[in-house]
Amino acid sequence: MTAKDAFSLAGKTYASRLLVGTGKYKDFQETQQAIEASGAEIVTVAIRRTNIGQNANEPNLLDFLPPSQYTILPNTAGCFTADDAVRTLRLARELLDGHKLVKLEVLGSADNLFPNMPETLKAAKTLVDDGFDVMVYCTDDPIQCRMLEDMGCIAVMPLASLIGSGMGILNPWNLRLIIDQAQVPVLVDAGVGTASDAAVAMELGCDAVLMNTAIAGSRNPVLMAGAMKKAVQAGREAFLAGRMPRKLYSADPSSPTEGLIQSRKPKS
Repeated sequence: MTAKDAFSLAGKTYASRLLVGTGKYKDFQETQQAIEASGAEIVTVAIRRTNIGQNANEPNLLDFLPPSQYTILPNTAGCFTADDAVRTLRLARELLDGHKLVKLEVLGSADNLFPNMPETLKAAKTLVDDGFDVMVYCTDDPIQCRMLEDMGCIAVMPLASLIGSGMGILNPWNLRLIIDQAQVPVLVDAGVGTASDAAVAMELGCDAVLMNTAIAGSRNPVLMAGAMKKAVQAGREAFLAGRMPRKLYSADPSSPTEGLIQSRKPKS
């Protein structure tokens, strides 16, 4: 994309509109290779599951993805209450020397990882009041997305479908309602399964896409990461270009018709 179409978040500008997670890879080396292939500049890290310095005797992800090269986005994966989420992100702020940009997710069920929105709203208010720049994983509910925006969250991240499901975008109409009303970036988070899902999200007008399992869970994560990079770019360009209107039963030949020999209708 061109500099005029750069993606801005919390006062910083990014060339890539693809954000990627760092979990579920076989090791940190594969994580590094896949993220390099994706072109992503923002990488999200589950503080409860990934070592970024809290465990001194274990491999540190930041040795493979240095903060000087990537924007680290701590997230609260595995948290089921507002209090746990807030505590986790305050720890991340300490580990990352005052880092403010965070991804909030408060889950309601260990079986389906659907957001617990009352706890999410509670945690979001506490974090915003505490000076964090909060991006929020949430349901595809336009009303609750508006509430999060009004509260001061800097981005809303409605799920396309359940985390890790790979089911793609199940309700594009709700996403459009959210996109049309939002004054902050809207990112699809969760449910992307393959490159076409990412392209559809961008064609709908999403500002960016965040994914993890779609890349890490593929047979070839590095190759899939490159495919996702291309899909996000193509979807964004298609959105900017504007698709042709859908016209049922209205043939419109793409080639010129002037000068063609016209066949005569048979006589009755």
